[in-house]
Amino acid sequence: MESIQNLKSHNLLLLLLWTLIGCLLRFDRLTGKPPWTDEFATLVFSLGNDFNSVPIDRIISIDTLLQPLQPNPDATISDVVSLLLDEDNHPPLYFVLAHLWMKLFPLGGEYVNLWAARSLPAIFGVISIPATYGLARVAFNSRLVAHLSAALMAVSPYGIFIAQEARHYTLAILFVIASLGCFIGAAKHLWYRTKLPIKLVFLWIIINSLGLSVHYFFCLTLLAEALALIILFVSPSPRPHRLLLSKNLWRIGIVAAGAIAAGLAWLLVIPEDYGNGMIDWIQHEQTNPLALINPIFQLLAAWITFISLLPVESSFLAVVIFSGFIMLVFFVCLFPKIKLGLQELWKIPNTYLSTKILTNFIIIILFLFFILTYFLEIDITRGARYSFTYFPAIIVLVGAILSIFWCERDNNSSILFKLPQNPPKNGLKMFSIVFLMGLLSAITVTSNLGYQKYYRPDLLVPIIQQKSASVPVLIATTHESLVQTGEMLGIAWELKQNALRSQVSFLLAHQERKNSPEPTIALQKNLSQLSKPLDLWTVNFHANIKLNNCQTDSQSFPYINGYSYQLYHCF
Repeated sequence: MESIQNLKSHNLLLLLLWTLIGCLLRFDRLTGKPPWTDEFATLVFSLGNDFNSVPIDRIISIDTLLQPLQPNPDATISDVVSLLLDEDNHPPLYFVLAHLWMKLFPLGGEYVNLWAARSLPAIFGVISIPATYGLARVAFNSRLVAHLSAALMAVSPYGIFIAQEARHYTLAILFVIASLGCFIGAAKHLWYRTKLPIKLVFLWIIINSLGLSVHYFFCLTLLAEALALIILFVSPSPRPHRLLLSKNLWRIGIVAAGAIAAGLAWLLVIPEDYGNGMIDWIQHEQTNPLALINPIFQLLAAWITFISLLPVESSFLAVVIFSGFIMLVFFVCLFPKIKLGLQELWKIPNTYLSTKILTNFIIIILFLFFILTYFLEIDITRGARYSFTYFPAIIVLVGAILSIFWCERDNNSSILFKLPQNPPKNGLKMFSIVFLMGLLSAITVTSNLGYQKYYRPDLLVPIIQQKSASVPVLIATTHESLVQTGEMLGIAWELKQNALRSQVSFLLAHQERKNSPEPTIALQKNLSQLSKPLDLWTVNFHANIKLNNCQTDSQSFPYINGYSYQLYHCF
């Protein structure tokens, strides 16, 4: 009895260690990176505000531009939901939780508390570590596999990346983990022809409904689960039992009906013009050969960052080359081991089923990604974050593969899936290398040397400060939707943090269609009303620029992620 208690204590302490490591990484320099467009949308709607308070086609101050980020004490949950349905393209569950969460914290000055906003997804990211442990236990009934999977989740650079953004993806991952747990449990009952518990049926329905309330792409997880179960159903079972099979099919049918009902409910609620074209950026144009192969490499890049991402985005070429070389050597050495371990998992009777289930699930969901990309022309491979739909499944499968090289063997050469007293040196070495690579990669992300933000106002603002320190500044952009407002919010937020000495104002010139003259006219009109001298910075201004009494600055400025810009001196 005492040995059992010691084993449980050892098991719990080890899980706490992985969770602590993951927690420290996810909260490391949490506010070190500037917020970007998607985060601003989350912040604004979670506060119960909208972007309508930001005027277009006229000069506005920094304070006016930042007004949507001011906490709204009168906002209610109903306001949050209504705003999302009217102006955004995401379901409301995370935003409601964020609304309630941010009310618990003091203000970050006069505006939203960025640490509070980012801490909620970071907490969900920490919870995903023990949740991954639980998923691996359900799948492989092995503490060893569970611990290896939890350790991988703790240091995954991809997991760190999405946990440090004020977005809803870590909550979505928790529901993916929970749904996969129910899916694997149901698959085992279906395979062995044992009765599927009714509690599991209703739990699965609730989880799936909540998952769809966090992100609509959660439906890809559900569809992949359904197709994987169909494949399992047509496979020969070691224990045929028609009566139990019939009952299980009815119960799985109830789960499917629940998911379909939840999806249809959202279709009935959302407006006809839902999203206002904000997913145009993932439209796939098959206009050249490069466009045809890009999705494959984009998916591959996401898979790599599940376990490894060294500073390949460094500004120093030598660091980029060295990091790329180390990652290449790492994966060249790791791939044969992964292949061998996966083959072994297929051969072992007590791991065959879970390996088959997870492998089929992953293959199917990747197939769905390519169907969306190549046939429906919705290239969701452009956003690495959308890999949340299958990320936990790959982590658990890799954890199981690593366990093959760690396990003890009995006298009959059968593999014992338990935590060994004296781990084989090869297994310990392999895990240590993978874990160390993950840890270094996680630090790379928290140091902003990997998974850098799509927009870098922290690099643009110092240039504006340096070049326009002694004259008033006008920053102008063309405006189509809240995306462009978010781009300017990033600059305004950074200016507010750095207290630029010059007077800065903004102009969001609305553009109904490409190459329309309205932004050019709005810029000319507003610029004529301002006193001179003045520095005009056009940022992401996608229209003709025709200016009187303004001279283009001859300096060549550095490239900055998310912002194309030019300086004009007006007299």
